[in-house]
Amino acid sequence: MEDQKESLRKITNTLALKNEEIQNFISSLKQNLENVQMNANRAQDDLEGEFSSLYSVLDELKESMVTRIKQERAARVYELQNQVSTCTKALESSEELLELANHTLCSSAMDGFNQAAKDIKDSVTMAPAFRLSLKPKVSDNMSHMMVDFTQERDMLQAIKFLPVPSTPEIQVSECQVCDNTVMVVWTLPEPDTKIDHYILEHRRTNHEGPPRVREEYPWMVVEGIRHTEHTLTGLRFDTRFMTFRVKACNKAVAGDFSEPVTLETNAFLFKLDSSSSHQNLRVEDLSVEWDSSGGKVQEMRKEKNRTSSPMNSPARNAMMSPKRAPSARVGRDRFTAESYTVLGDTMIDAGQHYWEVRFDKESKAFAAGVALRSLGRFDQLGKSSASWCLHLNNWLQQSFTAKHNNKARTLDCPIPDRIGVYCGFEEGVLSFYNSRTKQLLHTFRTKFQQPVIPAFMVWNGSFSVQTGLQVPRVVQSGQRRSSGTSSSNASIN
Repeated sequence: MEDQKESLRKITNTLALKNEEIQNFISSLKQNLENVQMNANRAQDDLEGEFSSLYSVLDELKESMVTRIKQERAARVYELQNQVSTCTKALESSEELLELANHTLCSSAMDGFNQAAKDIKDSVTMAPAFRLSLKPKVSDNMSHMMVDFTQERDMLQAIKFLPVPSTPEIQVSECQVCDNTVMVVWTLPEPDTKIDHYILEHRRTNHEGPPRVREEYPWMVVEGIRHTEHTLTGLRFDTRFMTFRVKACNKAVAGDFSEPVTLETNAFLFKLDSSSSHQNLRVEDLSVEWDSSGGKVQEMRKEKNRTSSPMNSPARNAMMSPKRAPSARVGRDRFTAESYTVLGDTMIDAGQHYWEVRFDKESKAFAAGVALRSLGRFDQLGKSSASWCLHLNNWLQQSFTAKHNNKARTLDCPIPDRIGVYCGFEEGVLSFYNSRTKQLLHTFRTKFQQPVIPAFMVWNGSFSVQTGLQVPRVVQSGQRRSSGTSSSNASIN
């Protein structure tokens, strides 16, 4: 009976997942339908706008050219009319002289003939008719005002919709995820010299399948990419996956997005468990400050945080990270007296993990490391067999030591303001690094018999933790080189 129920539960779960997948696909189709209508209307409006603009250009050009023809005609008519008027006047004067000359020749009176002939000769010499140019000042040819739009007409007839760039394809096998960076590589179906740039979009998600219509995180956009690959750096991996898509753009339009590709972004993610903290520690998200007042203010903050704790977030619960650690004791007395300690909310019981902590180097005391859940409420980090840590002491005399089981080894190195912590559970390795230079500060080698939890202590100071980090490659390389070799720090393991 129980086997049948279990089988039916599996079938029910499978059907529920399939129904959710189909529902998500239907929502996507409906969204695509809306997008088709919207994009088609926008394309039609743009087309009509472009043609209207073209008509306006042609009308303006026609008006300008007609105006030039009118101006040229007016100028030539003016010149020719002036020339006709001048010639007419010269002709009238010449005809008067001709009539006078004929009259003089026909006259029988000889008195004054010589003087009249001389006057007529002088008048002819000075007559306007003999100073005229009998060549038109302007030509009647207007061929330079003719047009031939054959080439332009052919160009207009060749107008087509813009060539859309082909859709890229992300090459999953060539993409890399490491050191909290992601390198995305893509190709085009065929070379396209007209591609101007690419647009890459990415977003965080806790779902491995295709993007959902309603995702918790928005798309982030990277524009102006000139090559067929791009590297995102300085990421914090606080979700299980990241989804990527890319499209190509020429000078005019953008093509379609590629098929989305989801890459796994494994990283160690945890929060500080305020319920485990000493009452004198003010815990806000991943930051901690020593507060001598303690008391009700801290309690009120804890009550507020419990209702909206990241431990209760569905997105957090979906993370396939190490196991959440329920507090052994909830309340202000989890740590007391001089054990100014706060623990992480995630147990480490397998794998390799890395996180960093930035601290105030002027703190009276500070420690970071790991501890067992059985760490006592009065235990200070490093002073029992249940914890391993680096410890900074600025009280009376400064010291920087590696501590475990109440044994300490002084570290002969500059004190960094930011420490990287590496924990390899199966190997029993706990290493500390200067997170800026990745210089190894100290390594504990042991055999963890129980799960461990990130642990921190501060007195008269403050610190902040950065999680969602992958193990840096330089740390991985160093761990591989030292694997199998004995540690010089074995005396305090």
